[in-house]
Amino acid sequence: MVKLADEDIKTREVLDWKGLHVFHFIFSSCSQKLRIFLALKGVDYESHEIDLMTNENLKDYFLGINPRGLLPAIVHDGDVHIESNDILTYLESVYPEPRLIPEGAEDKVAALLKHEDDLHLDLRALSFRFVFNPPHDPKSPEELEIYATRGSGTVNGQKDERVGVEIDFWETYADRGITDDVAQAAAEKFRKVFSELDATLADQEHLLPDGLSVLDIAWFIYANRLTLAGYPIARLHPNLGAWYARMEEMPEIAREITLPPPVKEKFDATRAQHVADGVNLEAVAGL
Repeated sequence: MVKLADEDIKTREVLDWKGLHVFHFIFSSCSQKLRIFLALKGVDYESHEIDLMTNENLKDYFLGINPRGLLPAIVHDGDVHIESNDILTYLESVYPEPRLIPEGAEDKVAALLKHEDDLHLDLRALSFRFVFNPPHDPKSPEELEIYATRGSGTVNGQKDERVGVEIDFWETYADRGITDDVAQAAAEKFRKVFSELDATLADQEHLLPDGLSVLDIAWFIYANRLTLAGYPIARLHPNLGAWYARMEEMPEIAREITLPPPVKEKFDATRAQHVADGVNLEAVAGL
């Protein structure tokens, strides 16, 4: 569980905060996951929106809270927690009702959440290539220098290697964008895991037999983002498609994924143009 040590935190004021404070962004998939989790728990929190589109996450203030510059992050009674799945696990222990990590299933949940987290850069790649229009601007060398040097550079007092992973992604994106090869490889990873989830859902309504869990929330958000990218979930994975349809009817989820009309129109127009040009996800990845 990633709880930062005091020496990792440069924005010292947060160490005195009381209650639950959530740093998030409206279109961040990991932020969506956390907001749904908190809505299902009925937990109130102080909201701090960080605009990823204007690189607000690279400002000294936020890098002083989360040296990785990633969302979401929380401050709970002066303790800073980062990484969305670690945050969910922590909050489950603080707010245990209703249970979203069933007792006795902790190890299985942790393994499947790690699998989800391992695909995050693949989700980002497909989002950049097929959802956002215009594409997300690359980060400049100057911005990456800020990212590398303005935060503490440590997590739990140790040098943080995750910063290097993020810099590698952004340097590659600036150099080549999201190529067909990258998109194909990412789509194939999701096709494989979605096929596994589809088999699980053949004889149960949720990803765990106990009922709704944090796994449903986490994988639904990925499925939702890929749906926006044009991934044909219902055609390729009918059980997963039926599960997705049930999940999106839940009020806590429907509120989270309902796009403002101008944004929805833009996303729909982008997909339609990709189809017309033969560069949509299905065509590029051979789905």
